[in-house]
Amino acid sequence: MLNILLVDDDSEFTQIACHIIEFLGHQVASADCLQQAYQWLENNSFDHIFLDFMLPDGSGLHLIDHLKKSTHDPYITLITGHPSVKGLLAGLCGPKVDYIAKPLQREDLERALTRRDDAGKANRKKALPPYNKHFGCLLGESEVMQELYTMITRVAATQANVMLMGESGVGKEVVAQAIHAAGSSQTPMVATNCGALAKDLIASELFGHEKGAFTGAVSKKEGVFQRAGSGTLFLDEVTEMPIEMQPNLLRVLETKKVTPLGGTKEVDVDCRVISATNRSIDEIAQSKVLREDIYFRLAVFPIAIPALRQRKQDIPLLAEAFLQELNAENGTGFTWTSPQLQRLSEYDWPGNVRELRHAIHRAYIMADPSSSSLELPKDFRSPFSAVSEKQHNLTAGRTIEDVEKELIRVTLDEVDGNKTLAADMLGISTKTLYNRLHAYGEFNS
Repeated sequence: MLNILLVDDDSEFTQIACHIIEFLGHQVASADCLQQAYQWLENNSFDHIFLDFMLPDGSGLHLIDHLKKSTHDPYITLITGHPSVKGLLAGLCGPKVDYIAKPLQREDLERALTRRDDAGKANRKKALPPYNKHFGCLLGESEVMQELYTMITRVAATQANVMLMGESGVGKEVVAQAIHAAGSSQTPMVATNCGALAKDLIASELFGHEKGAFTGAVSKKEGVFQRAGSGTLFLDEVTEMPIEMQPNLLRVLETKKVTPLGGTKEVDVDCRVISATNRSIDEIAQSKVLREDIYFRLAVFPIAIPALRQRKQDIPLLAEAFLQELNAENGTGFTWTSPQLQRLSEYDWPGNVRELRHAIHRAYIMADPSSSSLELPKDFRSPFSAVSEKQHNLTAGRTIEDVEKELIRVTLDEVDGNKTLAADMLGISTKTLYNRLHAYGEFNS
């Protein structure tokens, strides 16, 4: 029996889906928004989460980011309302996220849960070959990676705050883990995504709160600054933090003290802060998404992580490592040919290491079990990204809000602005669509 969470704001669908899941012999809880889902996850562990892409208080991708930063490791099935959504999201979410489209049948839910059970059995892993993973987590022997390793070693010996800059998919959190590990510290690394939190929850997440500090604060909670102790705090997507919250962050960085919401006593904090953004320095300055004084506090030691196209000689090594991981998980023995590795090395991989891993995983799934080699697709681009390059420039590496906004725009264009049809295609109510259009401002209602 699996413990399942269903997150969807369609009450009729939720009632039917919960009934089916229970009929299949599993235990199920439901949430109709991100906030309810976060509350369930505070005190419960789930084996599988069925997650709607568009929810009243944000995108389902926010919950996926939240899970990546937590101790939870459920299998996720993203519920979409249109096949084109799957093509876009597959490159953003990784191999442990599956997709099903509404309307759903009992067989759809049963297949999704069966795949999860099969994945659990496959996780009885064989030992992986000994790759030279620098700091236990980074792969690559190119010159630019050697320079990166030198910077990691030097800054790890200090307590300086670090800002990691690089395109989406280059592995900013992995580099943060490497810095933490290189410090020979036995203290924890705590991570949070500044772009995945509702505005009214950011202060609580960062600084904590006392019981009764606000509606729903039923108990005292430590913020991530306190939970990090004398270890490392990783603030992902820091440039997505609302500008009005940044003075509070600045004060903590300057004084090394936090005051929990609803509290009166300051609490000392002593963690190193590693922040990350996929924006360039020029973009940060021009768009004014980050205060200058905050930037200088966070970027005491800035590190630019190279894009995969800047270290193509590492691609064969990465491809071998990713394939061997899949072989070990599933008890197979697939290998690459030299021409295949050459093809992989010649492509620019705009989604970087994340996109490369996804392409290899996709090829592995499609491989003939009776063969020992994989067959690469003729075109590495997904159909959705190929169309977007011509029409809408919708690619991996955008913020969640940008992805959602562009997806709505693409859908409205396809149906000549008919909002009822667009809502049906997206798998959301017309009301939710109008709420999104109003929130983005630039759409005409």
